[in-house]
Amino acid sequence: MFVGRERELAELQDALKSQRLVTLTGVAGVGKSRLARQLVDLGLVTDAANACWADLWQLRDEGLLAPLVADACGLSDHTPRMPLDVICDWIGERELLLVLDSCEHVLAAARNLVRVLLDQCPQLRIVATSRELLHLEEEFVAAVQPLPCATDAAELFLRRATESGHVPEPGDLNQVTELCTYLDGLPLALELAAGALRHSSIEELLRRPRHELSRAADEVRPLMPRRHDVLRTALGWSHELCTPAERLLWARLSIVHGHFDEPLAVALCSGGPLSPLDVQEALAGLVDKSVVTERRGRHLLLDTVREYGRLWLAELGELDTMAQTHASYFLAQARQADATWTSAEQTGWYRTIKEAHPDLCAALDHFLAHDTDAALELATLTGFYWTCCGHAHTAQLYLSRTLKASDRQGPVRQRAVWALGLTHLLQGNHATGTHMARQCLAGARATEDATALLRAAYLQAMSDLLQGNPQPSLDLLEHALEYARSKGAEGRGAGAGAQEHAAEEEPAAQAVMMCRMLRLFALTGLGRLEESLAAATSLRAECVAMGEHWIRSYADYQMCVIALRERKSELSLEYARSMLHAKQQIGDTFGIALGLDMLAAAFSANGDGHSAALASGAGQRLWDAVGHPQRGAPDVAPLREAGEDLARRLVGAGTYESYRSEAAHADPGEMLAWAAGGESPL
Repeated sequence: MFVGRERELAELQDALKSQRLVTLTGVAGVGKSRLARQLVDLGLVTDAANACWADLWQLRDEGLLAPLVADACGLSDHTPRMPLDVICDWIGERELLLVLDSCEHVLAAARNLVRVLLDQCPQLRIVATSRELLHLEEEFVAAVQPLPCATDAAELFLRRATESGHVPEPGDLNQVTELCTYLDGLPLALELAAGALRHSSIEELLRRPRHELSRAADEVRPLMPRRHDVLRTALGWSHELCTPAERLLWARLSIVHGHFDEPLAVALCSGGPLSPLDVQEALAGLVDKSVVTERRGRHLLLDTVREYGRLWLAELGELDTMAQTHASYFLAQARQADATWTSAEQTGWYRTIKEAHPDLCAALDHFLAHDTDAALELATLTGFYWTCCGHAHTAQLYLSRTLKASDRQGPVRQRAVWALGLTHLLQGNHATGTHMARQCLAGARATEDATALLRAAYLQAMSDLLQGNPQPSLDLLEHALEYARSKGAEGRGAGAGAQEHAAEEEPAAQAVMMCRMLRLFALTGLGRLEESLAAATSLRAECVAMGEHWIRSYADYQMCVIALRERKSELSLEYARSMLHAKQQIGDTFGIALGLDMLAAAFSANGDGHSAALASGAGQRLWDAVGHPQRGAPDVAPLREAGEDLARRLVGAGTYESYRSEAAHADPGEMLAWAAGGESPL
């Protein structure tokens, strides 16, 4: 909820016309983030498409700052460059507004990042929110003050109380200003006080003593000590008015680093005196008291509220226990995601793992300190998802760390090496990726593990295909698939006494389907189009029946390539759109970029140069985000180039470039909606 601040917004708008770094500073709860959000939402500095927002409050590791900012910019880098270099290259001469919210958590790293960005990106403007200044020469400081007590503060309090269904009695209204004054007009304190009206009148709140809690481990540099104490008082009121179950849930929820939903709260926080039903009821109570913020069906503890809960968690002696519970929960989630990957649950897991990124990082950090074998497993299970969702650098970082830290041998370690090799290949580091593929092949052959052989074959075959060698790729994949079939037959034919052993030998369906998918690329690359189309049709039908999207999208991709080569233009358009639909379901930027390239070629084949230019321009924006020079297998490049040449001839070279440029600068969401069959926004 946003009230007032018209003068501050106007001043910030004016400041950003001449200043490239504006830091909004002030005590916790004064409304720095909301002011910055309003500045962006109203488009006072730039339109939404040219504004990026990075929530730094999620971070506990300065090394993850640049990857988080890259993600906020919509980058899904597939190169071996460092994330800060990727950000600088992508922004370049763009006119962009970057908001860095809650810099105080990683102040030194934020200071260094801002210094580099301002130096290398001349059109970039940055708004930082922080309880401390960055202390940079270019910094323009805007001290955010509390709301005027008799006007805006009172309006905010009354609006929030009305929303919560606890409107003050008419006789209490003349005390609203007194309460706002007592709380120094701090927006967060006012919202918490409004939530407290569920159990107390305004008069009772005014009679309550200031709340104190030891701050020895949490003195976060208050700029205005009294106002800091005021916020502590409001937090204390809320805490005292909570039921015992709500207090315990508040403390336990403080272990969560990002957004959460009710099932996660139940899974993490049930136990001891809290039953699952208790958690559900307590969560509703915390939302009602404004302790937990609800946004679009998801929940969040605001930064200061989380800090307060963390203090109580430590006081209760549950900090270590909850950290272990938290890490174990996300390891179980990763196992479940892996087990159901080739099913209708796949798209949901992609979203879940993307949204849980800060909590997965926290879980990995905990395991690295306490259980390196569990860390290795978690890094392995998340590595593939992260690589596909634009977190290849983070996947590589944790896979490297856990492989060094853990002595664990066997299938998990082999798979970790495979996942690390995949990150290198997809970043264009073929030498390292190929070296790891050969390590995986040697290990799989030594252990006669069919699943490990399939994964190793996939990695080596991908390396071969990316370097234009489809025949050795096909040979290796067919050998691995045949070996897996024989192993599967052995397992299914085992007697009752060997069922458990047979289950262990049954090759993983995921690995089988991934190799079948890559076999399509090899067959198409060799010109064996009829075989490839038959295999792709069969594989796609299986994926549709399962509700699987990732493999299905690449079957569509190959069918589009085949249709283009066979000059079946209408079919090529159908397959390209189907691929894009599947890729959008899982948020695979690299795959969407490939799909837009195919869509452009298909439009050209259908004689629509205008649409081909738009698809190409929309794709270029995503290729910039991916940063990868390799657009799929080399044999596809002639199709893309031929489509571009034809489109230029259809509409004229100058017109083609004009359309393409317009699409590259249009809203990406609108362009993808058009690509899927909607109306063109241009």
